[in-house]
Amino acid sequence: MGEEAADLIQNLRSVVFKESENLQGVNTKINGYDFNHGVNYPQLLKSFVSTGFQASNLGEAIDIVNQMLEWRLSHEKVTEDCSEEGKNPTYRESVKCKIFLGFTSNLISSGVRDIIRYLVEHHMVEVIVTTTGGIEEDIIKCLADTYLGDFSLPGAALRSKGLNRIGNLLVPNENYCKFEDWIMPVFDQMLEEQKEKRVLWTPSKLIARLGKEINDESSYLYWAYKNDIPVFCPGLTDGSLGDMLYFHSFRNNPGLVVDVVQDIRAMNGEAVHADPRKTGMIILGGGLPKHHICNANMMRNGADYAVFINTAQEFDGSDSGARPDEAVSWGKIRASAKSVKVHCDATIAFPLLVAETFAAKKETSVERKPGF
Repeated sequence: MGEEAADLIQNLRSVVFKESENLQGVNTKINGYDFNHGVNYPQLLKSFVSTGFQASNLGEAIDIVNQMLEWRLSHEKVTEDCSEEGKNPTYRESVKCKIFLGFTSNLISSGVRDIIRYLVEHHMVEVIVTTTGGIEEDIIKCLADTYLGDFSLPGAALRSKGLNRIGNLLVPNENYCKFEDWIMPVFDQMLEEQKEKRVLWTPSKLIARLGKEINDESSYLYWAYKNDIPVFCPGLTDGSLGDMLYFHSFRNNPGLVVDVVQDIRAMNGEAVHADPRKTGMIILGGGLPKHHICNANMMRNGADYAVFINTAQEFDGSDSGARPDEAVSWGKIRASAKSVKVHCDATIAFPLLVAETFAAKKETSVERKPGF
């Protein structure tokens, strides 16, 4: 080979194979789970961090939620302006991260409802935000069952059979008839209290009342009422619950009055008054729950931890698909926060996350309240 050709090859190699930056000890080495070690689910889930793609994002989400659960005020330095109580070691050890949980209604229609009920039953979260369907579907499931169908079932055929499809789930029309029969007497009693006792209802107060009246341990709303966990739903009329309020208003004029302004004060107050605690957000899906929780945390200059699990994309500019870094630009998540988005169906990702965080810690510790 001539000298000129050798120089050409050397130049080409320097262009194609640019000198590498050394990543050893800086970046996580990619390794998957080795089934030669047997089937060990905790170790399998731990291996997600080093698997790559969305497995690594889920692994990171698990780490972040565990950080939420492990944080105590005692981990922080005592500030000069700290109160006497704030200097007390016992008090500082008792102050935990405040966790906001948000989810869309389809997850209550699915079996994820039972996982959410578990978290609420054991007071593992402190603030909940959902859509109207996330309220009514919980109550309806106490009255009648939802069934597995198929995504491809034709709408016209289902309509002729009185069946409603939610993805690959089927809900008979009869379920909503039972819901109407159950809820109308509750609305009648609430209206009477509004008139006679001057009770001013808000969405969260109405939801708490439904949790009290359903009195069913399979209901997350029942446990939210029992454990005094607020459930916020600013879009209360956008669903079957709204239909029931609509029908009820024809029988009673003036009817029930539901004040949303009190609830926005209460919701934002949950974030604003969290200090000196840190706040964490776990949000399944997008839309109203995601924005409502993020916006409340903006009032305190951002959450300290954030985990988003959804399949929405960011290219259309909607908040549903926005990654955590967009929320940082608004002050909804702190620049120093630990945050991740898992691009995955929450019915797959969330049970795995809960298994390696909330449930795992409950198994290895004495249950405490509030929190654990």
